[in-house]
Amino acid sequence: MTNQAAWQPIKPPQALFRGDKRLRVALVGQPRSGKSEIFQAVSSVLVDSGTFAGTDISYNHCQVQVGLDEIELMDLPSFFSLRHLQGDNLESLKYLLWGNQRPHVSTHEYLKPPAPFPHPDVMIHVIDATALGRSLELSLELMNLQQPLVLAINMMDQAKVKGMDIDCSLLEKRLGIPVVSTAALEGRGISTLFERVLEAARKKQGNLFDVAAKHLKPWQSEAFALLSSTYVFETFDVPPSFLVAQLLEHDAYFSNKLTEHFPSVAEQLSEIQRRADAELPRTLATELDVDRHHRAMQHAERVTGFGKFKSGSNWVSLLDKIMLHPQWGIVSSLSVFALILFVVFKLSSGLDAITSAPLIDLLNQWYAVELTSVIFKAVAEGLVSLIGIVMPYMLPLVLLMIFLEQTGVMARIAFVVDRFFHHIGLHGNVAFPFLLGLGCNVPAIAVLAKVTTGRDKLVATLLATFIPCSARSAIILALGGMVLGGLGVFFIFMLNIFIIAALSRLLIWQFPHAEPGQIQTIPPFRWPRLKELLLETWFRIQDVLTIVTPLLVAGTVILALFQYMHIDTVLNTILSPITVWWLGLPALLGVPLLFGILRKELSLVMMFQALGVAGVAGVSEAMDWVQILTFLIFVTFYVPCVSTIAMQLKVVGAKAAAYSVFLSTATALIVAMFIRLLAEIGRFLFL
Repeated sequence: MTNQAAWQPIKPPQALFRGDKRLRVALVGQPRSGKSEIFQAVSSVLVDSGTFAGTDISYNHCQVQVGLDEIELMDLPSFFSLRHLQGDNLESLKYLLWGNQRPHVSTHEYLKPPAPFPHPDVMIHVIDATALGRSLELSLELMNLQQPLVLAINMMDQAKVKGMDIDCSLLEKRLGIPVVSTAALEGRGISTLFERVLEAARKKQGNLFDVAAKHLKPWQSEAFALLSSTYVFETFDVPPSFLVAQLLEHDAYFSNKLTEHFPSVAEQLSEIQRRADAELPRTLATELDVDRHHRAMQHAERVTGFGKFKSGSNWVSLLDKIMLHPQWGIVSSLSVFALILFVVFKLSSGLDAITSAPLIDLLNQWYAVELTSVIFKAVAEGLVSLIGIVMPYMLPLVLLMIFLEQTGVMARIAFVVDRFFHHIGLHGNVAFPFLLGLGCNVPAIAVLAKVTTGRDKLVATLLATFIPCSARSAIILALGGMVLGGLGVFFIFMLNIFIIAALSRLLIWQFPHAEPGQIQTIPPFRWPRLKELLLETWFRIQDVLTIVTPLLVAGTVILALFQYMHIDTVLNTILSPITVWWLGLPALLGVPLLFGILRKELSLVMMFQALGVAGVAGVSEAMDWVQILTFLIFVTFYVPCVSTIAMQLKVVGAKAAAYSVFLSTATALIVAMFIRLLAEIGRFLFL
């Protein structure tokens, strides 16, 4: 009998924050606390900005994905205190209190509420760990808002450099609210921070309000009793503990509103304050301020230890300092890129010489005359081409990428370059798949399918086909290096980067729906296990083998049949409007360009055959430098190879794959024509 329970859908253990029920979270903090760095570390590529009603004070907000939950994250302007706010800064406080609603006490101020969305469900107070005591004063004020509050003790790395050791667990016990250690610039603690935010939201518990010293409690209690006997709390629609604190400390905004709406209550409260001022050593407002400062410093002293930080004792921490540093991290990432390039253009060429090259030499000795012999030779050439892709290029690159992924290096590179990719509308997690595309676009797209979703997957997959794979790079280096020199090759690669960035902006505009921001976890460094490395490598390349093999063999057979039946002459005539008129190339290059779709090296090999030359040197005699530059530009951008298209069909579907072919063809034609015209003008003016 079938166990029906086994077929029951798995339900989440608790209600999810998604869609209209997504969690609203506000980042608050004092200037230079690292609040905006946390926002940037998790923000999506589409950040909405605005200003509070009637002000020039700006805010940023975006959606962030945290597991299955969604968060609407708000980065508020910085302020030192909730007390005595004036002018534009006061609107930030109003948003925390009322969001898109106006209480009775302020309905006449503006036609619009402070912000077009509700007040936050949870607040994250970002604190500079090196100035803990001063920052905790604001924490004590925020506790009076009676909303879930999470403290992010940021810049812990800088605190350690100064010899400070902050016990966040002890601080959490003393305050009764969640406390998380973070280092935003290094991406540390951010994942834990938002996990605690979700936990605080689900508990739906307000914070303990700020409790003053014993000699001040009677005055607070008397003021609370006075305001409770009227409709003051209901009219202001703020937590009683917060309103009492603001009024007793003579906050201008709330005191004026009380006088305006409840003049008799305001007079009675003033009487309480006058009696308190007469009995206390200092005024009640000063005593409350000093008491808050004292308690904040006391908390800071109890949880902070001081010692000597040994900066050179831990090579792992030093490596992280370099790799996660905003500037040095870019340098270290570029160093890894240089290593990948070494693999592509050095190691891979050596492997090619001992794998596919001997087989190619053997096939060159096979003179196929009859149709059957031609087909069998074409099948053999297709299989050898597959070996030439997998063994020298794909396998080393996939192995190296997985090695860097499992050691934790890839996560650090993605975190560092995330800001750059935000400028072109993508997340930093596409950095390494794009780098893998320098070897072959097929595994790059396969990896993108695993690390991206939704619009990001579509855009990144379309852009990946424009990355110059090892085949295209080999053509550029061989032909361009011989004829155009180093500067010419550099220009082509720089043009490629510019076109990818420009197309990214175009695609973002065309597909405006952005994916939520992602919280990137920085895993610890570890040495990967050989078995895990090999299994993951096989998992990554098995799709390539099953998809590419039949298509590459079939394409090679078709090419051989075309040449056998002399159909190539007809195709050259059909393609001459593009090759001759648009690109200014010899008509004989129509078929080489067309069949480069099977594999880009075929364009160069068939060019030699079509022009009747033996190598690169012969091409420079048959074509001038403008034609060679135009040819290289077109080959760099036009239709991806058939194996790449096959992988796109699996990852993003037929419609997107067809669009990719159209986009690459149109880009290649437009850019090649534009560069050709510029080169012709330059030759006319200067040569």
